[in-house]
Amino acid sequence: MLEGRITALLYSIAGLVAAWKTSVAFRLECVLSIVLVPVAFWAGESGLERAVLIAPVFLVLIVELLNSAIEATVDRIGPEIHPLSKQAKDMGSAAVFLALLVVVVIWALVLF
Repeated sequence: MLEGRITALLYSIAGLVAAWKTSVAFRLECVLSIVLVPVAFWAGESGLERAVLIAPVFLVLIVELLNSAIEATVDRIGPEIHPLSKQAKDMGSAAVFLALLVVVVIWALVLF
């Protein structure tokens, strides 16, 4: 049981490392989170406010990981241009965009 959990943890770490190595957007969002999380601890007046500020920052990272997985899968299928491949990649990108909007809206509502 513990061995399976350790294996799962190692797969997760490998995924984070792969995203860091291959995705400029993921690296940029990680740097942004390194800035925003401490600011959330400073700016939030309660534990709830801090959690509300921090959660969408992690949401962006999660959605970016899923977007990168979609892109890698589409690229693995083949290099030819196909409307469905474009649609999948565009939808993943749109999901990241919406997650970033969530950060902006929540931070604006909580802080202003």
